[in-house]
Amino acid sequence: MAAILCPLCREPLQRQDKTWRCLKGHSFDVAREGYVNLLPVQHKNSRDPGDDPQMVMARREFLQAGHYRPLLDALLALAAPLQPRDLLDIGCGEGYYTGALAGVSAQATGIDIARAAVRAAAKRHPGVTWLVGSGAQLPVADGSVDLVCNIFTQMHLAEMHRVLRPEGHVLVVTPAAGHLRSLRERLFDELRPHDPDKFLAAFEGRFELRSRQELQFPLSLAQPGLGQLLRMTPYAWKAKPERRAALEASEGLETGAAFSLMLFRRRELPAEAAGALSAEPVTSGPWRRRGVD
Repeated sequence: MAAILCPLCREPLQRQDKTWRCLKGHSFDVAREGYVNLLPVQHKNSRDPGDDPQMVMARREFLQAGHYRPLLDALLALAAPLQPRDLLDIGCGEGYYTGALAGVSAQATGIDIARAAVRAAAKRHPGVTWLVGSGAQLPVADGSVDLVCNIFTQMHLAEMHRVLRPEGHVLVVTPAAGHLRSLRERLFDELRPHDPDKFLAAFEGRFELRSRQELQFPLSLAQPGLGQLLRMTPYAWKAKPERRAALEASEGLETGAAFSLMLFRRRELPAEAAGALSAEPVTSGPWRRRGVD
């Protein structure tokens, strides 16, 4: 398991029965479902940050129905040859991808700022270490992770670089240009194409692009799958209510999924170079409502 840090003093945490405790006496109880909340109040931007329970439930039902199974298979094919000892999934959500990726790693940790999502993940996948925490201030020790996964969520590049071991990797998934095009045409007057390339420049200083794969597959969505897709993404709440209502009342929709999967390898940086690089977060896609800030 990746070395977990106290979010208050940054000292290592040790598990003692149902409590995680650091040498300075800070303690964090393991919830009944099996996760640990390492998001102090002072690190929150709102009372209950992250995806709400309705979005979490919709995403879980949609993914469990297998609609994005080709994406999961592609992720496993990229991750398995790396044989990671310690895998960290940032913005893990309800754990669909994390739970599967745990099968190709010795130890897996999932972290998300949304407690409802982590609670759902812990219930379904007890073999993973589940944390409520911030991607902007990961409660993970320097150089303790082999593979970081970032699937449809904000990327805090300095933090990902910090927690990775030398020669560690980052696996990024972001929507490609044509993703859910017909769905978005029904919701919006003007489409803004997804641009997977927009954040590549930010990676150049800290990471080397090792491979890139474009994945496309058709989606034939009847109800309730279409309604679940609407509820699990920000598209619906950005759209006009009448357009969302029309889609929710329809029998189904033919559309297509399109993703860009990129594998980066960590570069070793001199201290002065690392300090000169931007620490601003990079957004890989509009999927998560408030991401993992």
